[in-house]
Amino acid sequence: MSSPVSVTGNDEFVTVSGLRFRCRLEGAPGAPWMVFSNSLATDLTVWDPQVAVFASRFRILRYDQRGHGGTSVPSEPATLLGLADDAVALMRHFNVRHSVFVGVSMGAATGFCLAPQYPELIAKLVASDGQAGTAPGGSVVWQERIDAALATGTDALAELTVARWFSARSKAEAHPAMATMRRMVAATPLDGFVACARALQDYDFRATLSAIEQPTLLIAGAEDGAMPKSMRKLAELIPNATFVEVPDAGHIPGLERPDAFNNVVSSFLS
Repeated sequence: MSSPVSVTGNDEFVTVSGLRFRCRLEGAPGAPWMVFSNSLATDLTVWDPQVAVFASRFRILRYDQRGHGGTSVPSEPATLLGLADDAVALMRHFNVRHSVFVGVSMGAATGFCLAPQYPELIAKLVASDGQAGTAPGGSVVWQERIDAALATGTDALAELTVARWFSARSKAEAHPAMATMRRMVAATPLDGFVACARALQDYDFRATLSAIEQPTLLIAGAEDGAMPKSMRKLAELIPNATFVEVPDAGHIPGLERPDAFNNVVSSFLS
């Protein structure tokens, strides 16, 4: 059961799954729904460039994943199934139906879990820079990142994240989004980061990708390591999927190259 909604400024706080989630509703009531789901170590403001464009056409729900931003930190490690359940509970609370679900990284994995199970909630899926399962050796890599975060804190994690997530061009030009990301990661509760990093250590939705019948857009930053190659392969496994690569972008192209990202999404929706 969900609690009554309380409102503080533009934020609405809803209790589901035993946690208090920060959400934001924007756009015109009665318009088609668009739901945004953020990555590890970011909050709902990572979608500001998208909301600025799509709020004129959609009723938008965005929320902080558990342990991030203004959402409560769980007392135990998260799972991807649990993150998906959180999204379902919030969508049902706000009476979301037939939405465009847009997720990046951890939010994309959330979408891969949800889409085959809840076609009544998700009419179209946009997944950016995310995997459908933990990569080989990924559990060890995530443990190293968890250990480093516990040892040095989120300030140091912020510097490492910005160095890893942005393109060479952005680093050379000191892209303003780098400072935005640095602040966002540093503000992430350490226990929230660890809880959700645990979820990314061990999950696998690859066997159900063929059951995603919704039109699906897969996006990857061209400089996000092996992500373009892996997402191109995912597009071959999802029946009605297309893949687009965003030039001069790393792991969060919607923040780093918002115009290009928004144009790709707009073309897909039209």
